[in-house]
Amino acid sequence: MNSLQLYTRLLGYVKPYWQAFAVSILGMAVAAATEPLLPAMLKPFLDGTFVHKDDVVMRWAPGIILAIFFVRGVAGFFGSYAIYWVGNKLVMDLRAEMFSKLLSLPTRYFDDHATGTLISKLTYDVTNVTAAATSVVTVTIRDSIIIAGLLGWLFYLDWKLTLISLIVTPIVALVIYIINRRLRTSSRDMQNSMGSITQVIEESVTAHKVVKLFGGQRYEQDRFHKEINWVRRHIMKLAVAALANVPIVQMVAAIALSLIIYLAMGRAQSDTSTVGGFLSFVTAMLMLTAPLKRITSINEYMQRGLAASESIFELIDTPSESDTGTQEISRVEGNLAFEHVSLSYRADERMALHDICLDIPAGQSVALVGASGSGKSTMANLVPRFYLPTSGRITLDGHDLADLTLASLRANIALVSQEVVLFNDTIAANICYGQMREVPEEEIIAAAQAAHAMEFIREMPEGMNTLVGEKGVRLSGGQRQRIAIARAILKNAPVLILDEATSALDSESERYVQAALETLMQGRTTLVIAHRLSTIEKADRIVVLQKGQIAEMGTHRELLEKNGVYAQLHRIQFEWHDAEREKLS
Repeated sequence: MNSLQLYTRLLGYVKPYWQAFAVSILGMAVAAATEPLLPAMLKPFLDGTFVHKDDVVMRWAPGIILAIFFVRGVAGFFGSYAIYWVGNKLVMDLRAEMFSKLLSLPTRYFDDHATGTLISKLTYDVTNVTAAATSVVTVTIRDSIIIAGLLGWLFYLDWKLTLISLIVTPIVALVIYIINRRLRTSSRDMQNSMGSITQVIEESVTAHKVVKLFGGQRYEQDRFHKEINWVRRHIMKLAVAALANVPIVQMVAAIALSLIIYLAMGRAQSDTSTVGGFLSFVTAMLMLTAPLKRITSINEYMQRGLAASESIFELIDTPSESDTGTQEISRVEGNLAFEHVSLSYRADERMALHDICLDIPAGQSVALVGASGSGKSTMANLVPRFYLPTSGRITLDGHDLADLTLASLRANIALVSQEVVLFNDTIAANICYGQMREVPEEEIIAAAQAAHAMEFIREMPEGMNTLVGEKGVRLSGGQRQRIAIARAILKNAPVLILDEATSALDSESERYVQAALETLMQGRTTLVIAHRLSTIEKADRIVVLQKGQIAEMGTHRELLEKNGVYAQLHRIQFEWHDAEREKLS
């Protein structure tokens, strides 16, 4: 996308507010139109006052000057206010569209992009487009009118001298073109560095306990210093290009202005110009430098805005999560089937899953076990279509998941994972999160009761209205897990995914959570991912995965009798537990 296409698209976001934008342009235009009036008034005022002693001119001159500045002030205020309003609306709309896009992006996009970079796009990059989409336009219009008005007056006074001033135009255009390229590159580099800064901050804040315990403060400081130094260097490159732009253009204009003033003074000495005419000409020429400076300075904001626009539209144009399914389903029974399913995350990588065939009848619990990287989580992630199979298909009650709309598919699935996601809101809000209805308090309490969460909720000062803090920091691991289970119970989905739901808990917490999970699993098709084999002994079936393939399958007793992969895993794990118990005793 070239600069013109990029800028045209950016201006498209201003279109809904064209009335306010028109007010800003009108205000700027009126304010700009008054500027050439000042040098234009000098000639009749000076000649009429000091040369011709005209009483009418002397009487009306102060009033006319006051009127000009009053009109200029009022028009300038409304023009500036309107453009600020449009600019803030533009930023709000872009942020809303970007955030909406973030919510619809596929899981793989988040795998490939750092969190800090995405945050930087919404917080930093978007603010850089404001001037490019709004102020640049109005300033260009305002200063173009001022320049045109002053040049018109100069042509009227002395067209020959004015033509000399236009000699500098090609030189100015060349300077602007050269600097444009430097500004765009520096702006793009600075935005990338800002994303890196945000990433370092986000990681350091999230992992502050690890940083403190492992003495990583110096390492994090060095990382942060490196990134902020890169930003400083890019800002200085940007500053050099931007700051060099104005004096170079002004110097070229000053040379032309000096020559013109010299020639104009020669004409004044030869009595071909009046005092008023000479001062009016010189004043108009001097007044040209200010709008010329502004109109060349906006180039910096334009290039910064276009660089930011590239970043913003790259996010907005990213394809959303594939939702090509057209079939809406209501509540399903929960018959789940994997039919020759294979998955490779990228074309050049090995298969994460290979030819998986598995039928899970409604209401049955199936445990997925195996070493790390064997494909357990990958298999579970295919059910809610976080990823799509490379080949084969998955069906739910006989419906191919690819044919179902994402909303109706995911309405039938609940998830409880090891990394519980809680929002900085009340316990009640976290339990009924995502419900598209007004949930009665009785239902929330019933879900919490079933999850064995009311034991600790009752002890809290504000009960259900207690704020859990960022990521649930005010609750223990077991309490957070039970809130997540209560959320799944309230959703009452027929398909349930339990991803290491008890692996990080102590024995006391695990007892409560395991009891809550048993309540949750009743009557639901359940996929259980577990490293701790003692938690899945009661599963209807256990599927052992090895390097993305099903190695063996059966009940706990059947697999132990086979004395295969599962039996070996079971033996190793329990030998380790026995050794740990002996150490403690």
